[in-house]
Amino acid sequence: MEVVLSNSSGTPIYEQIATQVRSQIVQGSLEPGEALPSIRNLATSLRISAITTKRAYAELEAQGLVETVPGKGCFVAGVDPELLREERLRSVEEALALAAARAREAGIGSDELHEMLDLVLEEGGR
Repeated sequence: MEVVLSNSSGTPIYEQIATQVRSQIVQGSLEPGEALPSIRNLATSLRISAITTKRAYAELEAQGLVETVPGKGCFVAGVDPELLREERLRSVEEALALAAARAREAGIGSDELHEMLDLVLEEGGR
């Protein structure tokens, strides 16, 4: 599991951790049943407070993405495929919303934006 923190980001550290772990679970990099680093080990490796790591894991557990087994640690939960699909759709929608906002700022119209998307999709399909 890889987590990279940014001190210059306006996003709280616990949220950065949760977002990155969530992304790895959704993408399949972290598989159901896989053990996550212990709260203390992750905190030590990231040089942050164990409380921050605990908060990130608690958020992931509340979302049903991880399970804590007392005395054993935190594990990736068996995630419902439909939940994964919804998470992926949400992620794509956010990226498209950002692209649309940037297109508006650049004065790019809907037709041109659609054309750009079609080109990107064609290139990705190769």
